[in-house]
Amino acid sequence: MDSKSNKPANLSRRSVIKGAAALAGASITGSLWPAIASAQNTALETKAAKLGFIALTDAAPLFVADEKGFFKKHGMTEVEVVKQSSWGTTRDNLVLGSKSNGIDGAHILTPMPYLISTGAVTANNVPTPMYILARLNLGGQCISVANEYKDLKVGLDNKEFKKALLAKRLKTGKPVNAAMTFPGGTHDMWIRYWMAAGGVDPTRDISTIVVPPAQMVANMKVGSMDTFCVCEPWNRQLINQKIGYTALTTSELWMNHPEKSFAMRADYVDANPNSAKALLKAIMEAQMWCEDPKNRAEVAEICSRRRWINAPVADIIDRVKGDFDYGTGRVEANSKFQMRFWKDNASYPFQSHDLWFLTENQRWGYLPMNLDTKNLIAKVNREDMWKTAAKELGVSAKDIPTSTSRGVEKFFDGKVFDPAKPKAYLDSLAIKYLKSA
Repeated sequence: MDSKSNKPANLSRRSVIKGAAALAGASITGSLWPAIASAQNTALETKAAKLGFIALTDAAPLFVADEKGFFKKHGMTEVEVVKQSSWGTTRDNLVLGSKSNGIDGAHILTPMPYLISTGAVTANNVPTPMYILARLNLGGQCISVANEYKDLKVGLDNKEFKKALLAKRLKTGKPVNAAMTFPGGTHDMWIRYWMAAGGVDPTRDISTIVVPPAQMVANMKVGSMDTFCVCEPWNRQLINQKIGYTALTTSELWMNHPEKSFAMRADYVDANPNSAKALLKAIMEAQMWCEDPKNRAEVAEICSRRRWINAPVADIIDRVKGDFDYGTGRVEANSKFQMRFWKDNASYPFQSHDLWFLTENQRWGYLPMNLDTKNLIAKVNREDMWKTAAKELGVSAKDIPTSTSRGVEKFFDGKVFDPAKPKAYLDSLAIKYLKSA
């Protein structure tokens, strides 16, 4: 494993394209996925599951499902929720599976189940079929900037920041760095979108590097990067340690954007459909609990515990409650940009959102342009399981989406993503790095 890139050592952009291209056609809908089993009864096939998480506040539904007994309530009495050191480790352990001392499912960056299912980011491009069972949250990520640029008060408009980065590069002769958490993941997409919207080419003007979430603050302290994108508590901790400030929350780029997912290996779900549904129901109930404002202080306290994030409550509580001090004098209480766990259909895995992530991965050359996105999404996205679980939980019919699409999405820079016309969206973007198969 290449610790710097979170990729297997032999994984280059070329091999990503090669591996994804091999699965771009009909094979992705063929024998890789076993036929989806329909449960003959409601008995749990197993009471055990091993689930991974990264130390971030948007993993709170898994922490709460464990701490508040939701897994046990639904009969899953042998669930292990295990910390992963990086998204690369999450990927590797999903490929292994629990039978080989890995994991069965995880709190995960939404594009990763697709990148793993196609083999685009796995060793030797060997696919491991995955299912997305739910979205874990909307929004809640931030882009932070080092205090070196404090006088610029960088925000959505990064044009002056671009000039400062260029000046620094010319003066020092060294690359300037933007850090994200996994190639092709959500944080990679947010920081690339923001930079490109301001005319910064993330493949030429700046070096985009991979840093595990929990190492972001320490790396910025020693000057390893000029800006980064990650979830909490690391953006707030950066401010508390007087190292940097928040430029923007990612919902300012795209209001209530999809973020993390709850995903599992397809073979676990196919072999244990009732158990997988029980896990899903437990997590959905935990999401409802996390959404309740009266529980937010306790959510922060749970997140802070050593077994979960292991960070001071002071680094966590404000933003979990929806209060944002950007570290620049800008302060917003109960911000509309706060993370959502259940409200606004936060838990429902809209297929249209998965399509946006695949389209953006094509934009930056991680996936080939001839990928059969429609059939791939139909295999990976299990919104059918979500709907069944929601009905069994007694979720009101008005809170269960009737469409696989949330509709046309609008971004801060005026760009529009119509799920029916992904190519038109791609064509409208000035900066991109398309790769053919």
